[in-house]
Amino acid sequence: MILDEGPAGDEYDEAPESFTPEDYESPAAGQDIVDPEERRAEGEPDPNNIVHSENGKAVNKPTPTNTVAAQKDKKVDKDKRMTTPYMTKYERARILGTRALQISMNAPVLVDLEGETDPLQIAIKELREKKIPLVVRRYLPDGCYEDWTCEELL
Repeated sequence: MILDEGPAGDEYDEAPESFTPEDYESPAAGQDIVDPEERRAEGEPDPNNIVHSENGKAVNKPTPTNTVAAQKDKKVDKDKRMTTPYMTKYERARILGTRALQISMNAPVLVDLEGETDPLQIAIKELREKKIPLVVRRYLPDGCYEDWTCEELL
C-alpha cells in the first residue's frame, strides 16, 4: 500500500494494484466465520429478520398494530366526542395555510371570488362561509382520535 498526501495535505490509502481471490474469501482481521445455526443457538437474532421456532421452521412475526384497521378502531364516534367544538388558533392557521396552498395550486375555489386573487384571502373567505373541505384530527392522550370537519368547528 502506498501512503500519499492529497492536495489538502490529508493522508489517504490508495487501493492495491490487484486483489487476490483470498482477499474476497477470508474474513477481515479479528472476525470469525459463524454458522447461522450456531448464532441462533446463542440467542442472537437472525440477520435476515426471520423468527425461527423450536423445530427449525420459520415462523411469521406478529402482525403490527399500526395498521389502518387498528387505527379505525381508535376513532371516537361523533356522539361521544369530548373535546370542545371550538377551532384553536393553531388549527385555524394550519387549515388556512393548507387551503391557501391548495388554491394557489389551482384547486377549485368554493366561494364567489368577487375579484379576489390572494389565495390566503380566498381561504379566509371560505372558512368564514364554512366551505373548506378539510377535516381536523385531534389525538387524545389515550391514543384515540376525534375527527371534526371545518363546518362543525366554531
